[in-house]
Amino acid sequence: QVRLVESGGGLVHTGGSLRLSCAASGIIISIFDMGWYRQAPGKQRELVAHITSGGTTTYVEPGKGRFTISRDNAKNTVYLQMNSLKPEDTAVYYCTAHYSTSAYWGQGTQVTVSS
Repeated sequence: QVRLVESGGGLVHTGGSLRLSCAASGIIISIFDMGWYRQAPGKQRELVAHITSGGTTTYVEPGKGRFTISRDNAKNTVYLQMNSLKPEDTAVYYCTAHYSTSAYWGQGTQVTVSS
């Protein structure tokens, strides 16, 4: 059974930082492209950051320059370092893994940024 378990969310003040983790089981993430998405209340889910199996990263506004995605294949874990957080970053953050026609999602972790 494949599981992606996000952790590290919580409540933080504007300007603060959080580091999200996504621990995978049932798959070997080294062959997977991994990503972080987020969904705010009343909005569509949107891509935040992506990292290929080869380590190439892609960032989408408005996280570009503030967020960093990384992966530790030995720990089968992907991270999202989020700095200079803003209230508009408040959302549920989801981890995803893609390989060929296979796609897996985690259950999400809540990030709340207070003003």
